[in-house]
Amino acid sequence: MLITIKLFASLDKYLPDGAVKNQVPMTVEEGVTVLDVIKSLKLPQEHCHLVLIDGVYVAPTERETRIMAEGEALAIWPPVAGG
Repeated sequence: MLITIKLFASLDKYLPDGAVKNQVPMTVEEGVTVLDVIKSLKLPQEHCHLVLIDGVYVAPTERETRIMAEGEALAIWPPVAGG
C-alpha cells in the first residue's frame, strides 16, 4: 500500500531517494505500524519528537500499535531548541 512520508528539519537526511522537498511516497506492507516505518527509515527514535498521521498526534506509547492505512501521511519532526 502507498503512504506518504514527511520528514522535517534535521530528519530530512533520512528521506529515501525520490523525495521532493521534504516528502516522498513510500510503499509499505499491510499492517505496518508507525514504529515499523520509523525503523525502516533508520530514524533515531529519540529524534522522532512530534509524530502526526494526517495531522493527528501519535503519542510515543501508540507508535508501536498504530497501524498505517492506505493513503495516510506520516509526518515527523525532531525536537526543536532555540531561544
